Amino acid sequence: MSTRPVAAFAAAILVFATAVPATADENLEQVRKRISAEFEVIDPENINPSPVEGWYMIQQGTIVAYVSGDGRYLLQGDLIDLDSQVNLTEAARDDARKELVAGLADDEVITFGPDDAEYSVTVFTDIGCTFCRRLHNQIDEYNSAGIAVRYVLYPRNGPASPDWAESERVWCASDRKSALTAAKADKDFPSSDCDASIVQDNFLLGQQVGLSGTPAIVLEDGELISGYLPPEALAAKLRSVTQQAKR
Repeated sequence: MSTRPVAAFAAAILVFATAVPATADENLEQVRKRISAEFEVIDPENINPSPVEGWYMIQQGTIVAYVSGDGRYLLQGDLIDLDSQVNLTEAARDDARKELVAGLADDEVITFGPDDAEYSVTVFTDIGCTFCRRLHNQIDEYNSAGIAVRYVLYPRNGPASPDWAESERVWCASDRKSALTAAKADKDFPSSDCDASIVQDNFLLGQQVGLSGTPAIVLEDGELISGYLPPEALAAKLRSVTQQAKR
């Protein structure tokens, strides 16, 4: 697969110079062929009919765009059904995030909270982030509200940052929960050498999820909450999501 950055696709809002000549029956395959040639990071099978007749939807993780049926026009933006007042593009992103986060095994996260918690959220956290620390300082309150927090280590400033090295030390600690708590309080903790490639995996996962900062809270249905929410506000949000799902 080409190493051409996904960001090149995410930033593209353009008009192709020429249209793809094709019959209605051939449109999808012709569009797939052209888009995958223009953007090698886009797999052909991730281009499919959209909710709007005559347009196709391109979805690679949480990156969503639309291409006209003749393969000429590429549009990136949110598609909203005005009748139902539903953001169809955001719903597609939620589905992608749900699948990505569901792929995290229990031994790939650092969990605070009981196994039988009423709710579970996945939080991408950076050790040095002020609001990440604020959230963690209230971890007992989240747990008391019935919320289990599955932490994903995400040093947002990248591999050269001090928080990246500290995240690796946390992962290599025998007691990761205690190590994470100590790291967020700028306290020392015991650690050792180990395979800490999970930090790199988490960093790439965060980019796929579409993070713009930390903390980033992903609900079980894939909805992304960018930023800190107090325990009572998060609990209320989770109750609301649960009630809506039952309707």
